[in-house]
Amino acid sequence: QRQGMRILVAGDWHSELHEEVVSTSLKNLGHEVEEFRWYHYFDRKPGAWGRLAHWTSRVQNKYVVGFTVNRINSDLVELASRFRPNMLFVYRGTHITANTLRAIKVGAPDCILVGYNNDDPFSPTQAPYLWRNFLSALPEYDLVLAYRHANIREYQDAGARRVELLRSWFVPERNHPVVLTEEERARFETDVVFVGHYEADQRLEYLEEIVRQGFRLRLFGPGYDWDPVIQKSQVLRSFQPVRLVWGADYNRALCGAKIALCFFSKLNRDTYTRRCFEIPATGTLMLSEFSEDLAGMYREGIEADFFRSRDEMIEKIRKHLNDDNRRSSVAAAGHLRVRSDGHDVSSRMMQVIDWVRIIQSKRPK
Repeated sequence: QRQGMRILVAGDWHSELHEEVVSTSLKNLGHEVEEFRWYHYFDRKPGAWGRLAHWTSRVQNKYVVGFTVNRINSDLVELASRFRPNMLFVYRGTHITANTLRAIKVGAPDCILVGYNNDDPFSPTQAPYLWRNFLSALPEYDLVLAYRHANIREYQDAGARRVELLRSWFVPERNHPVVLTEEERARFETDVVFVGHYEADQRLEYLEEIVRQGFRLRLFGPGYDWDPVIQKSQVLRSFQPVRLVWGADYNRALCGAKIALCFFSKLNRDTYTRRCFEIPATGTLMLSEFSEDLAGMYREGIEADFFRSRDEMIEKIRKHLNDDNRRSSVAAAGHLRVRSDGHDVSSRMMQVIDWVRIIQSKRPK
């Protein structure tokens, strides 16, 4: 068995869904992991400095500029110099500069620099100031990990030396079949569920049509962007307030539905999303917007199902709700596929380690 690596994972870390599961997975794979979190640098409550300090901190975080951002970078360099990692894994490195990566190379010359980003920094809807540091630092990374196919060539054109596709994942401890209690069934049981954000695409009209057709629907997501929209909808107005579900409740929301919907973010040019792995992992049938990419991962009508229009979505919902055996068969096959194809976070991290070892092997001794 190969010796474990010393890995430094750096990221914002304000959510337990991202950097935390990467770090935990790498530890479980036998690596020594040090963590660098920069979210708390901006978590300044109004106190001695009052509201001005709180406002200043928020502005620096939003526009990725200022003395706090400088301190984040200098602290990361100092930690890397002490820890001397074999690999630095930067998760969504909006705040990390090219100078910082060069300095880390000086202090830890054997360190492989890896940058992963689940957002689309090249999307015209993205604020340029947010990605200024990340894009200018691309040539310094030994390996840049793209979330989506569209970004691979864009990263290369922006100066990245090596780019690989690293899809998102499911976390087996979080995404798995569960039998709901009677109380949980009252909260989550439904024909169709959609968990996700609002986007000004077709999803509002599609959800309205589900309700018009008489199917039971549950909707979960950020109320701040759903509520202003559905309060104008005669059909969905009663769904206010829309609430977020996290952790075990997110898993229960998927498990409580006979069918779970998936829409793609057009703003991020997605051809799949994290829920394309989380839904099948719960043993619930996934009915997703169609893409060639996703159809290459799941066989249509056998391991998942897809729709290309509102009418086809309604037709597929009706078909699966009227045939329990077919629905259960597709859901079970999807569950088997997502696990056997290695879409879990540990399999993803093992792939990253393999890429890093290849880069290490090509370095002069």
